[in-house]
Amino acid sequence: MNRHALVWVVLALFLTPLALPSTASARGAPESFAPLAEKLKPSVVNISTTKVVKTRRMFRNLPRFGPNDPFRRFFGDDFFDRFFGDQPREFKTQSLGSGFIWDREGYILTNNHVVESADEIVVRLSDEHEFEARIVGTDPKTDLAVIKIDPKGVDLQPVRVGDSDKIRVGDWVIAIGNPFGYGHTVTAGIISAKQRVIGAGPYDNFLQTDAAINPGNSGGPLFDMNGRVVGINTAIVAGGTGIGFAIPVNMAKEIVPQLKERGKVTRGWLGVMIQEVTRDLADQFGLKAPRGALISDVVENGPADKAGLRRGDIIVEFDGQTIDKMHQLPRIVAERAPGSKVKVVVLRKGKRKTFEVTLGELKEEALAGEARVQKDLGLTVQEITPELQKHLGLDTDKGLVVSGVVPDSPAAQAGVRRGDVILEVNQQEVPDLDAYRKALAESKGKESVLFLIKRGAGTLYVVVPLSK
Repeated sequence: MNRHALVWVVLALFLTPLALPSTASARGAPESFAPLAEKLKPSVVNISTTKVVKTRRMFRNLPRFGPNDPFRRFFGDDFFDRFFGDQPREFKTQSLGSGFIWDREGYILTNNHVVESADEIVVRLSDEHEFEARIVGTDPKTDLAVIKIDPKGVDLQPVRVGDSDKIRVGDWVIAIGNPFGYGHTVTAGIISAKQRVIGAGPYDNFLQTDAAINPGNSGGPLFDMNGRVVGINTAIVAGGTGIGFAIPVNMAKEIVPQLKERGKVTRGWLGVMIQEVTRDLADQFGLKAPRGALISDVVENGPADKAGLRRGDIIVEFDGQTIDKMHQLPRIVAERAPGSKVKVVVLRKGKRKTFEVTLGELKEEALAGEARVQKDLGLTVQEITPELQKHLGLDTDKGLVVSGVVPDSPAAQAGVRRGDVILEVNQQEVPDLDAYRKALAESKGKESVLFLIKRGAGTLYVVVPLSK
């Protein structure tokens, strides 16, 4: 063997152990999901619903046709009763979904949108046993629902509930459900992201996964590799591939007992309007980086008001939990029971202050919306007279009303509108023009001005860049 041949043999022996593993092995996938899937399938159910829809005749303004009319005799009674009759007609619509057994008593967890307004609900187990189900409780805000079947001697296999806070991005998961009516289908993937906000409701906190989720999977479980439920499959991105969303099971842990007991969810209420802390707002409030939830308004005599919280406070901790993003706060507050005493930490003019707040009960009409900062400057203002207040329909005589905004000016680009009432400039009250001019003069040399604006029934902060 010559020297060159010997070199190639040595290289071949050296490189052999470095051969790349298969894609699945590289991702840490088990050799097969089959053993886990077989074990879990009895805990997953298929749900079919029927809804009765009533309609009246399609052409109500057309002439009536009596029993002896030649047109009726030609086309037949059924045709005329269908399109021209006065009696309501009924037809049934059907839909499919998924769910999973919560306990041996027959309680099943699914999505609210799977069973909402259903007149009939049929649950089918993996062994083909079928049961009629009834709705026990629903929570549209989180899209969760609990339904109940009578097992009639059937030994149900409830799921094991995991901890969705501990699941990591990149961990393997499997989804089992009823996509497109193909019962008990198993798909696998990983957790792609956590704490996703997709606009589905006020308490969005979704797990994102690339395990295939399709219509009919809604309400089905998302399992970890230990066979524990970590999420409830809920939504997909229309036209997307490999993007599905699941409600974290830890949220369900808080809600299911209330749905079983009362049929609805009672939530805590803080009594504030909040908005996101943007980069511009962070600069104005002296923060190194955007964080927390900015209070743009406080409900009079509400829990926060009674505890001493003020407009302009930035909530950075609530009941021991750090608030990094504004959208975290409504969900955490809602998880607390009315009457709970909680510690709230805020930044007030750069200093940390702690308050004890006794939460109230959230009513539908009290659900605080988010104040939206709109990007608007070059404005004229005037003091509010009784005549002007009446003419503009203002519910306050405090502050200065914006009487005009120059198109394409800094104010216009920052979001100020004609009819807005300016209450504060750089966190200083401006009851008259002198105070307004003084506050603006103190802004000389700064890059922007912070306005507190009253618009309609609410207030919001707006950062207006100053012209150079």
